[in-house]
Amino acid sequence: QVQLVESGGGLVQVGDSLRLSCAASGSTLSGRVMGWFRQAPGKERMFVAAIIWNSGTTYYATSVKGRFTISRDHAKNTVYLQMNSLKAEDTAVYYCASNKVYTSSTSSWDFWGQGTQVTVSS
Repeated sequence: QVQLVESGGGLVQVGDSLRLSCAASGSTLSGRVMGWFRQAPGKERMFVAAIIWNSGTTYYATSVKGRFTISRDHAKNTVYLQMNSLKAEDTAVYYCASNKVYTSSTSSWDFWGQGTQVTVSS
């Protein structure tokens, strides 16, 4: 079992930056993939970014590539999502997730956090 707790969400203006954190506990993250997803009101949960814990290889959705950066801290067992140049359409609940392999398919991920709200005001 992997427990995930997100933090760092909030209300920001268009063009601002925000960093989300996801603290993991309960099981080693070695050999796992960590990801960020988001769900806007009335829409399905969508893939945002992922990182392979051991190698640091990263994957991004086209809509955030060049603006968002996913990273991890081995010592703190924490994954981050640095979000720059935020747009109103980035408004969503952001979820952290953990899985054995990388996939952008939301339904395939093993463990999820409770989510943190990000609101980008124009």
